Amino acid sequence: MVSMNRLAPDRRAQIVSCLVEGMSIRATVRVAGAAKNTVTKLLADLGTACAEYLDGAMTGLDSQRIECDEIWAYCYAKAKNVPDEHKGTFGSGDVWTFTAIDADTKLVPSFLVGERTYEDAELFIRDLASRLRNRVQLSTDGYHAYVVAVENTFGGEIDFAQLRKIYGIDPKAESRYSPAKCIGMEKYVRSGDPDPRHISTSYVESEDLTMRMGMRRFTRLTNAFSKKIENLTAAVALHFAHYNLCRVHQSLKTTPAVAVGIEDHVWTIPELVDLLDSN
Repeated sequence: MVSMNRLAPDRRAQIVSCLVEGMSIRATVRVAGAAKNTVTKLLADLGTACAEYLDGAMTGLDSQRIECDEIWAYCYAKAKNVPDEHKGTFGSGDVWTFTAIDADTKLVPSFLVGERTYEDAELFIRDLASRLRNRVQLSTDGYHAYVVAVENTFGGEIDFAQLRKIYGIDPKAESRYSPAKCIGMEKYVRSGDPDPRHISTSYVESEDLTMRMGMRRFTRLTNAFSKKIENLTAAVALHFAHYNLCRVHQSLKTTPAVAVGIEDHVWTIPELVDLLDSN
């Protein structure tokens, strides 16, 4: 049980509402009139509670199509600015968040905050596999670690394909932030018999945008970032709990958790905050 006895329920709900709508810690402090340490502690405690709840709830899923991707952020400092004494330490420099999304219900059943390595890619895929009840069609980008992770986890019991985007040569690439123009895509069937019409990463890439819009720590070209990896991990867990349980998806007219049958109603922010007082 997580204890947050010093804040009234309505104050906690107000702070959480600010955080899940993409406000920074300092902005939340100004709006809610709470101390910075209070907001940070609430985020850490509720993030832990959300991670525990999602871990228990996201099981036995009847998904048919899953898309996976990884999204970059940084913690403590950008990799080039990390002091020598912190180089090579997880949580200092580049951090990658692996995400999976159900293309039909828009549920995010699995995520992992880690490094862009073969080891973490396999941890992520194994966690995803443990939550699925039946054979699925899986689509990812061209990152080779997925090939090894999927083979080691599923063997041949999956319909798996990768989508690699081809970008044109941009003479201004070094002076611009956005990538060059996408001029084509290549699809690679890795195992099974995936339906070519559904080899796509569109939904998971849209979720990447949702993460950047909903979590200040993922916003690019700003000074918003996590100083501690624990805070980043808590923010990601809170984001996905709110996304799955509270946020009504426009195309579904309900939340992903209701669409998939995990929950029977749309959660409110106070219900989300109540996870702090549950076992």
